[in-house]
Amino acid sequence: MEIENVFENGGFYMIEEIDIPFEEEILRNPYTLKSWFRYIDHKSEQPIAQQIFVYERALKELPGSYKLWKRYLDLRREKVQDLNPVRYEKEYLKVNNCFERALVLLHKMPRIWIDYCSFLMKQCRVTKTRRTFDRALKALPITQHPRIWEIYLKFAREIGGETAIRLYRRYLKLEPDHVEEYIDLLLSMDRYDEAAKRLAQVVNNDRFQSMHGKSNYQLWMELCDLICEHPHEIKSLKVEPIIRSGIRRFTDQVGKLWNSLASYWIKLQHFEKARDVFEEGISTVMTVRDFTQIFDTYAKAEETFIEKKMEEAAKRAEEGIDDPKEDLKLDLRLMRFEQLMDRRPFLVNDVLLRQNPNNVHEWEKRVSLWKDNHEKIVETYSTAMRTVDPKKATGKFHELWVNFAKYYEKGNDLESARTIFGKATHVNFKNVNDLASVWCEYAEMELRHKLYDKAIEVMSLATVPVGIPNVDFRDENIPVQRRVFKSIKLWSFYVDLEESIGTIESTRAVYDRILELKIANPQIIINYANFLEENKYFEESFKVYERGVELFNYPIAFEIWNVYLTKFIARYGGAKLERARDLFEQALEKCPPKYSKPLYLMYGKLEEDYGLARHAMRIYDRATRAVADEDRFDMFNFYIAKASANFGVTYTREIYERAIEVLPDKEAKDMCLKYAELERKLGEIDRARALYAHASQFCDPRIVPSFWQIWHDFEVKHGNEDTFKEMLRIKRSVQAQYNTEVNFISAQILATRQANQGILQGSQPNISDQTNAQNAMQLVEQETIQNMGNNPKVVKAMAFVPASTQTKKENANPDENVNPDEITMDMDEE
Repeated sequence: MEIENVFENGGFYMIEEIDIPFEEEILRNPYTLKSWFRYIDHKSEQPIAQQIFVYERALKELPGSYKLWKRYLDLRREKVQDLNPVRYEKEYLKVNNCFERALVLLHKMPRIWIDYCSFLMKQCRVTKTRRTFDRALKALPITQHPRIWEIYLKFAREIGGETAIRLYRRYLKLEPDHVEEYIDLLLSMDRYDEAAKRLAQVVNNDRFQSMHGKSNYQLWMELCDLICEHPHEIKSLKVEPIIRSGIRRFTDQVGKLWNSLASYWIKLQHFEKARDVFEEGISTVMTVRDFTQIFDTYAKAEETFIEKKMEEAAKRAEEGIDDPKEDLKLDLRLMRFEQLMDRRPFLVNDVLLRQNPNNVHEWEKRVSLWKDNHEKIVETYSTAMRTVDPKKATGKFHELWVNFAKYYEKGNDLESARTIFGKATHVNFKNVNDLASVWCEYAEMELRHKLYDKAIEVMSLATVPVGIPNVDFRDENIPVQRRVFKSIKLWSFYVDLEESIGTIESTRAVYDRILELKIANPQIIINYANFLEENKYFEESFKVYERGVELFNYPIAFEIWNVYLTKFIARYGGAKLERARDLFEQALEKCPPKYSKPLYLMYGKLEEDYGLARHAMRIYDRATRAVADEDRFDMFNFYIAKASANFGVTYTREIYERAIEVLPDKEAKDMCLKYAELERKLGEIDRARALYAHASQFCDPRIVPSFWQIWHDFEVKHGNEDTFKEMLRIKRSVQAQYNTEVNFISAQILATRQANQGILQGSQPNISDQTNAQNAMQLVEQETIQNMGNNPKVVKAMAFVPASTQTKKENANPDENVNPDEITMDMDEE
């Protein structure tokens, strides 16, 4: 039933008996909202006409109630939302009328406007909807506008056309950061020119922050792709300046931008301009990656043009049409393409040289690319010499000069080669050795052509001091030309050259000059001395050795002394014995113990061969005091052997005794064994036994069982029951002594484990010097108990007693004398 008919008939027939209580309540309280809501809830199950009747009566009494209008409008919209807005236009108009009535007093309520506009968007009333949105924007405060614009823009996207564009332009005045949505709308509507214009404004705005998280580079690439894909539609922008500005800004993506610019001209059918862009791109890029991108696109474009021309030529051939101009264009394109592919290695080389113009290796590669083209090779070398900074050169810059000169040399143009070498000698290279290498190569070139005098002249010129002679060779701030005369590499080559083709006097002059400059190394000293010796200048060679030992300290001086003394003895033997002695004394005066052993042996050999034996013994005796600790044991053995051979075995007793005193325990033990064996052979059994007793203090029976076996065999063969028991007593005493030393116990245990692992695994593990003392004692006790068996007396005697226990015993019976080192007599049984 229509609402108009309801009010025309008074509507009272809609009031039923069950409604009377609610009617009475609203009569008593017509302006109470709760009373009306209770009445409306009561009618919720009734037909729509009855609900509308109640709502209209309520709104007549309370026309400004938002809650009442909201529920009423939601009800009216719900009843028509499933109806076709065209077929049931009148029903929709009635709802629209309700919204208009509501907005008379509720025009500041955004929810009413949103619902009304959303309801209008479902109807075919574009103008009315647009005007309603405008009314909402005018009525509501600015803070509420985003809620309206959200659905307003949705409406704009749905209708499209000029209306949508104008609406977005208005919206961007309020929210300029949402320009990307506007650009997307323009692209969807094929408005490429305005989209490109807006995108250009965005990329030029440094303060712009993309709502979609896009970087400035991504926006640039979108702009480039847009103007390159639609070149004919873009009228308001200058495309080429835009892309070139991007090339200047984004230096790491220039390859793609150059391709975009070339693609733009290709789509405009300007092929020659596109070719110029490709050529400019491959000649200006700085990375191989960018070059590869441009070159591949360039080559593909040329192939496409050629294929198109070949298809046209084939079509003309089928039709029998002869067109010389088109055939000429095809041949020209084929020639250009072939030339482009031949230029590729040179273009890549150009890119690498633009990256680093001081890259010597790339300059050499460029020279090799020209093969037999003489003019280009010379031009490349000349350009390289002008371009490369010697101090920043990557690679051996001096080799570039040398190869340039050798190129002329191969062409038998020695004058040009000499000119190149002459220029190279004035280049301020990175280090002195580079310049020295240039001078040496210069001289070698003269030698290859058998111009020996020229070679000597070159080297003499190279070794002449420039400026102050006392220049610091290692001072990098001084040009290399002023320091090269101190280069040992240069002088070594010079002296080799003089030895080969010069005279003895000239060679000696060069060697003396090296010594004067104090740049000689040990090899120079040896070579000079050998040179003089070969030419029978023996005394002069010895003087060279003496100058050498003055120049160098140990250990270098040791090598020179070694050669010098060997040569001197071989030359004079015993003829100049006193001089030889003086030389040895001079050599040993400052010699470190580490290097003194060979010199003492040589000195002693000299006295044995040409001097007195007692002098030799005195020297060997000095050696045992002067040599390093690791060499002292061997020196004592050598001394004993020589003393025994020269003066008899009895003379060696004093040597043995001193060796035992000064050597470490392990080596002293070995020396005692040798001494005891000597006494045994001499029949001095008691002296030998005393030596065994002295050595026993260094030998733990569980670690060095071999010593005790030797003593055991000695007593069995030469002793009696008393001496044997004395040996056993000493053995127990030594064993007890080592049991009280914690550090030795640790070493003992680890040595035992090492031996066991060595047997099982065939390898010897590393031994740590520090272990837990208490654990070590316990392990020794356990191992001793296992080794001694189940004898309780032995176990009790060998067990470690804590200090606390001992203290308790002393406190319990202070008059009782307790010996903690007492040894059980049962241990005699072995």
